[in-house]
Amino acid sequence: MIRKLTQMIDYSWRGSFTNAELNALHAEGFDHRILDDDWVAQVSQHSLGWVCARDEEGLVGFVNVPWDGGVHAFILDTLVTERAQHHRVGTRLVAIAADEARAAGCEWLHVDFEDHLRPFYFGRCGFTPTNAGLIPLAGAGSLA
Repeated sequence: MIRKLTQMIDYSWRGSFTNAELNALHAEGFDHRILDDDWVAQVSQHSLGWVCARDEEGLVGFVNVPWDGGVHAFILDTLVTERAQHHRVGTRLVAIAADEARAAGCEWLHVDFEDHLRPFYFGRCGFTPTNAGLIPLAGAGSLA
């Protein structure tokens, strides 16, 4: 049984979270078993920041904002628990990420995503389509 979201959501830039709760949220969001990744170390070492969304029951949303140390920031791992979906939590997470990246001096915020997320990123979050390229590295042979 899925619990409905009824409480106020608190959003925090570089908010605290535990590896256990983010691993659970990541498993739910990307439909895989719960892993034992060290998210705290990963984002602390590689990210400009991240946004956490919480209600009285715990972590309901997360987005990671890694960067190049200069003017480019990236949206990764936008996650919203099922009970918090369709309450604009994801849209708010991305908006805060964009505001904070801008405040840090970034000039560009990049995102890539699967086709079914086009309405979210283009329609609700304000991203515009651009040309981009992708090389799948898993299982790929050498390009040389």
